[in-house]
Amino acid sequence: MNWVLVPQQVATGLLNGGSIALIALGIVLIYKSSEVFNFAHGQLVMVGAYLTWWFAGGVENGNEIFNLPLWAAILAALAMAVIIGFTIERLALRPMTGQPLLSIILMTLGLAQLLEGLTAILWGVQPKSNFPAPFSPGDVIKIPFPGAFNDVIILKMSLVATFAVSALVAVLFILFFRLTKTGLAMRATAEDHEIAQGMGIKVSRIFGLSWAIAGIVATLGGVLMATTTGVSLSLATVALVAFPAILLGGLDSFAGAIIGGLGVGLIQAMVQASKMPVVRNSTEIAPYVLLLIVLVIRPEGLFGQKRIERV
Repeated sequence: MNWVLVPQQVATGLLNGGSIALIALGIVLIYKSSEVFNFAHGQLVMVGAYLTWWFAGGVENGNEIFNLPLWAAILAALAMAVIIGFTIERLALRPMTGQPLLSIILMTLGLAQLLEGLTAILWGVQPKSNFPAPFSPGDVIKIPFPGAFNDVIILKMSLVATFAVSALVAVLFILFFRLTKTGLAMRATAEDHEIAQGMGIKVSRIFGLSWAIAGIVATLGGVLMATTTGVSLSLATVALVAFPAILLGGLDSFAGAIIGGLGVGLIQAMVQASKMPVVRNSTEIAPYVLLLIVLVIRPEGLFGQKRIERV
């Protein structure tokens, strides 16, 4: 381990973990409300980033329809994400009610391919480098830290802003589920659909709202990722990093998704600080190795609930 790089990598890893945690929250939301593991969430992240880029006038051939400031483009993309979420629930999920779980999972895989294909048709397959990021690569914060490389920790302003927004959204997310009537109804639906319906909760409406909120969270995650990496179809693969975070924290735990996201970002950064080239090049698989170790010890994840069912 190259210890002089560890302080810098810890800080960078935690900042990167914020956006991973935010994306993981959207997947956990769908699972808790409908018991469906949404394999199309990465594509929702990608679509949210493309919509924001499009509304901000990011068409490279000069034929842009919109040319909104970034804040207005984000709001417009969030509105579209709500529409997309309700549409997916109404046209794709609701007809699958009562079908085997495997069929619903395959539906989300098909939905992922559909969203990616439509995005490629509408905006092409070439990466878009002109996303209107609020910070330039040279905007950094330098924090004195004895023992670090050059005795200073350098934090990119884009990563700091991304982490701050992710933390704020996560807090609002948790408060919404704990303090609002709609949030409590969604929690009740997550526990038992039939009992919730018997108490007068419209389960179908809760499902639609869950997908709409998941679309909002995915769009915010896509925007945050795009500010540092640009817009491309490869944004859909961010869910592959979020999956270990979810399973690490627990499928039905919002707090677990946050801790898992931070943990994944941290472990990836620490792997990059290794002196061994083989280990340093294992950034992509490191979260899965950690996941396997945790699941062997605690199959339900660190914060997941252990359920005992009578057969």
